[in-house]
Amino acid sequence: MITISLRNIPPEVENAIRAKARQKKISVNRAVIELLEQCVLNLERRKTVPDDLDELAGAWSAREAKAFQQVMKIARQIDKDLWR
Repeated sequence: MITISLRNIPPEVENAIRAKARQKKISVNRAVIELLEQCVLNLERRKTVPDDLDELAGAWSAREAKAFQQVMKIARQIDKDLWR
């Protein structure tokens, strides 16, 4: 395990860390580790796109998506005769 020293921690951050440590009855060191784990691991989880419901919801192939876009392009055209 590595050791990291932090300097110039803003007072509001220090207060939040100490409050978490008191609340959970753990050391400040453990509180900092838990907060770091929480932040880093949550960021990693947010980067991945969940795909567990794809089978239920369905997904278009590239060919189907292209065909849909072509139909929508036609549907978006304005018939100028109807707007006179």
